Amino acid sequence: MERKDIVDSELEFKDRMLSLGLARVSEAAAIAAFLQIGRGDQKEADQVAVDAMRTQLNMLDIKGVVVIGEGERDEAPMLYIGEEVGQGWGRDGSPEVDIALDPLEGTTLTAKGMPNALAVIALGPRGSMLHAPDVYMEKLAIGPGVPRGVVDLEQDPADNVREFAKAKGLTPRDVTVCVLERPRHEDMIEKVRATDASIILITDGDVAGVIHCAASDHTGIDMYMGSGGAPEGVLAAAALKSMGGQLQGRLTFRNDDERGRAAKAGITDLNRKYEIEDMVRNDVIFAATGVTNGSIVQGARRIGDRLETETILMRSATGSVRRIKYSRKLKDQ
Repeated sequence: MERKDIVDSELEFKDRMLSLGLARVSEAAAIAAFLQIGRGDQKEADQVAVDAMRTQLNMLDIKGVVVIGEGERDEAPMLYIGEEVGQGWGRDGSPEVDIALDPLEGTTLTAKGMPNALAVIALGPRGSMLHAPDVYMEKLAIGPGVPRGVVDLEQDPADNVREFAKAKGLTPRDVTVCVLERPRHEDMIEKVRATDASIILITDGDVAGVIHCAASDHTGIDMYMGSGGAPEGVLAAAALKSMGGQLQGRLTFRNDDERGRAAKAGITDLNRKYEIEDMVRNDVIFAATGVTNGSIVQGARRIGDRLETETILMRSATGSVRRIKYSRKLKDQ
């Protein structure tokens, strides 16, 4: 993309004007999901979050296309890949944008009343985000303040811990690594623990897991390792683009069907190692609202006759990170 095209795209995007609207989108999904916390129904929790997010997206003055969503068109009424949202369709003057979203990252966490469930969404100019297929992605993430090349997907997990600790002036014992608790990670966990680093295991929600690294002073987590969903990798990259830090990802495939999904998404190099700039190619805005309590944002909660949410809202163009409290009367639900 030529520099003139980038400037024109930025002027059309108007991220500052759209950011508060995006916060309302994630707030609406989180509020809807809040009413399903601890009720044991993952599908219902996800569905109400999807419905609320779609309704709010359709109030924005955008020509939006979902590029990271919950499935293909035949899986509607989910927010499917390729779905067009916003009020701008059919008229001139509305920005054309890509949207990456997860209306409820942590359906199981919500259904069981466990921490770190989020409503998450990112928005950028058309063509700004990698169209990641629904496959696994091997990920390695750290927060800001470490030179590039210190950690790398090509290195052994134990070496990444040691090199990271050295770069930070720490010992491996001072390093905490977040890992999704899955059988496929058992060998990696063993290698990391052999360095004397500590591990925080999470059951779901690896977007939150990656974001934890960028706020290590607040969360106590220095690194994220392991494989999770590729779409979630793009969402996490959108957050780190604003917060700072590093994220590397590589798609992994279990069969020809998954390789076919990558081809359908336009991916030709199946072994490519992606950096943040490869997954999020332009400035974006990102919003995450807490559903259940977490290390990043507080979960939705009742206070008297009101319902309160907390949202973290970020703009990569300025590196701004805002925390927004929103409160409404319960009778308005």
